[in-house]
Order: sequence, then structure tokens, then C-alpha cells
Amino acid sequence: MLKYSRFLLLAACATLCLVAFAQDNDKILNRPYADLKRLHFGFSVGFHFQDLKLQNNGFVTENGETWFAEVPAHSPGFCVNVLADLRLSKYFNLRFSPGMYFGNKNVHFRDAANDVVETQNVKSNYVVMPLDLKYSALRYRNMRPYLTGGVMGVLDVSKKRSEQIALNNGDVMLSIGFGCDFYLPFFKFCPEVKFCFGLKDLLKRDRPDLSDDPEMLKYTNSLGKVTSNMVVVTFYFE
Repeated sequence: MLKYSRFLLLAACATLCLVAFAQDNDKILNRPYADLKRLHFGFSVGFHFQDLKLQNNGFVTENGETWFAEVPAHSPGFCVNVLADLRLSKYFNLRFSPGMYFGNKNVHFRDAANDVVETQNVKSNYVVMPLDLKYSALRYRNMRPYLTGGVMGVLDVSKKRSEQIALNNGDVMLSIGFGCDFYLPFFKFCPEVKFCFGLKDLLKRDRPDLSDDPEMLKYTNSLGKVTSNMVVVTFYFE
């Protein structure tokens, strides 16, 4: 998680500024009936970090090469969502927040024997369909912390190219997260951190696009399984 620390620190600083603003005005109870609405809407913007969990299988080519893959670093991507929130009870809400995630992963392939490194930039444009159950604590003045858990459907709509490895477009992810509602005079501001874990093996083993270049198949053959993970930092306006 150290790879994400700088960006999470920036998000924490922005949140602390909002906390200070809310505390300066905590003598006035902002939007006292906001949580009583049966259904309300909003939107969010944020950033995320895409990751791949690569399972190397030790495959040896006819030339005696053994390739290992990894994602050594992460770059932040941009995300935007719309939100529909259904109040179930005093503490529970059901939230549906479809949106778009734009990002990339840099995969490094290394031949340990010859110290050769190949790089693939895997760009992804995700259409996401998250459905989350939100559990909120009691409101304290103009703040209310919460936890979330849910499932998210993911469809990668980016254009595919013939590269070292190819990934399937669809995925299903489980997610857990936490955040805090800050009640401002005209809206709720809700910073949230969410951890998403892919359930499907994304590696595409049938590669007819490489029929003219069988040498490229060594990268696919060197992997046993590929799953996706994400860390998402989101700022909701409700």
C-alpha cells in the first residue's frame, strides 16, 4: 500500500480542510433533514489506482527462457459517477453509482536469465456499475462516518490491440470502503476510500491475433492467472 501513500495523503489533507470547515460551523446543524429523504441523488469525482495480480507459472520456452510479469508502479486514473441513494432504515442505505473509470497499468516482463525487460502499457476505460450497502454511524453535529460493502460490475470499453497479453473485457469485483458525510449548508460532501477485488480470471488465452507472431505467445503462456484490484478515492456531492 506504500505505492498509494502520496495520493492518499493528498486526499486526507483535502478531507481535513473540510473537517475544519465543518467544525467551525458545528454550532449550526446544517441540512438537519437530509438523511430522512427516501431517495436522493448526487454525483462524484475522484481518482483511482488500477492493479493486476499476476500469477506466474514458470513456463519455459523452447529457447530456455522463463518470463516473469509484475506491475512495479501505479499511476492515478480519473473517475466520475452519478449516484442514486435509497434510504432503507436509520442506519442503512442502498447506493447505486454507475460511472466511468479511466486509467492504465504498466506491466513489466522480465527474463531472469538474460536480464531482458519488456513493457506493456495496459490502458483501460471502465464502465462500472457499483451497488453498495452503506452503514452509517450516528450523526455527530455536521459529520457522520460510514462503512460500505458491495459488488461492482466492470466492462472495459477501451480499444484492444495485439500486445503481449490480452485481458477479457468483463469483470465482477467485491468492494469494501469507508468514508464520512460532511453536512455543509447547501449539500453533503462525502469523501470515501474503497478497495475493490476482482473475482474473475481476466487472462485471454486464445490469441488468434498472434497467429502471425507465435513468439509473442510466450508472455501469455508464462501466466497462470490474472485478476484485477483497485483502490478508489471518491468525493461525493449529494
